[in-house]
Amino acid sequence: MTQIDDLLSYLAACPSPYHAVAESVDRLTERGFVELRLQDRWPDGPGRYLVRRGGALIAWHVPEGAEPSRPLHMVGAHTDSPNLRVKPHPSHSSVGWRQLGVEVYGGALWNSWLDRDLGLSGRVSVLTEVGVDEHLVLIDRPLARISQLAIHLDRDVNGQGLKLNPQQHLTPTWGLGRSGSSDFHDFLARELGLDGEVVGWDLMFHDLTPPGLLGEHRDLLVSARLDNLLSCWAAVEALASIVSSSDTAAPTPADPHQPVAVVCLYDHEEVGSTSATGADGALLVQVLERTILARGGDRDDVLRAYAGSMCVSADGAHATHPNHPERHDPAHHVTPGEGPVIKVNANQRYATDATTDARLQAAARRADVPLQWFVSRNDQPCGSTIGPLTAARLGIDTIDLGVAQLSMHSAREVCAAADPPLLVDLLQEFLEPDREPTT
Repeated sequence: MTQIDDLLSYLAACPSPYHAVAESVDRLTERGFVELRLQDRWPDGPGRYLVRRGGALIAWHVPEGAEPSRPLHMVGAHTDSPNLRVKPHPSHSSVGWRQLGVEVYGGALWNSWLDRDLGLSGRVSVLTEVGVDEHLVLIDRPLARISQLAIHLDRDVNGQGLKLNPQQHLTPTWGLGRSGSSDFHDFLARELGLDGEVVGWDLMFHDLTPPGLLGEHRDLLVSARLDNLLSCWAAVEALASIVSSSDTAAPTPADPHQPVAVVCLYDHEEVGSTSATGADGALLVQVLERTILARGGDRDDVLRAYAGSMCVSADGAHATHPNHPERHDPAHHVTPGEGPVIKVNANQRYATDATTDARLQAAARRADVPLQWFVSRNDQPCGSTIGPLTAARLGIDTIDLGVAQLSMHSAREVCAAADPPLLVDLLQEFLEPDREPTT
């Protein structure tokens, strides 16, 4: 299986943040990572470990001989994408159509969700005789659809643009007839075949069109949720590649310069990251501190480790749009297939600075990976990432990096098929021991 085939498989398996975590855990445990529970005491020696909480995952590799103050090389990404999420009381009917109430999650391109066959995924909480159980949900068949108004009833739509009200115009249809408030609960109970009462959910719709390769030469990758599952896949693959190579290599003395490699996949980036599983929460801070304390360190060791550490915030980057080149800075065109993109913003919407830029360029030279730079036009505000949040919360040097794509935040996005493997190569080099750059 090629790396792109593997990425396509990962994208198809991860319609929700909870599925992305489950898939990533499966891949890492196959490579020898041990899952720990947050409420347990953790091991005090070297090894490969991971923890998960909801839609977030943190995995790390402690090399042999790593003292508590050993620096950390971290890659951060996020598991969530803009979509439509089912409300607590969704079932209703309108003029003979059964519908489900949804809430728009994140900065979705609303029009991209029209006239698509939609499946359902996420998690449900079930109340049983012994407590509350949590179950993953994946209904990967046509279940709902948001139908656009026919052009005969909106003659000016092509010239004046489509105008949508998210409360009125983004409600999916999922059947005919009248419905009561219990319809959706009953559907879930039948669909899941679970003992107990479904009392809550974090459920979201997803486009059923599978990921694939596009174009005469199949050199374009098209999929839902490239932002930011592509980066999640690359981070997991880079970390797994490091430990796999160490398994097959001849035994060597402990390297005092090898950092502790960490991958953190957060939830809720698309809505600001302020949550128990987001980058603006305490999860990563607590996990990193506990890994250091478990190895016999103290608070001073924690701060010393942070002082020598670095984080790559891996998230999608904007390719220069061929139909709208005027929306991009003319001196910073980003070309598909030309390598990962370092993202720069003087107003700290991205965390890149001269030091982290130089350090990543050194890693790119060692890995023979080309780089590009993205800067917004002065009259075109840019988005943000987990990068500035990580830098601020931990005081760790951070850089923002990603693969160039079009249609970001659409239900369907596209990038060059050549770029994801380059991102893996670069992240693997970053997570491995520092070496002098080639000349």
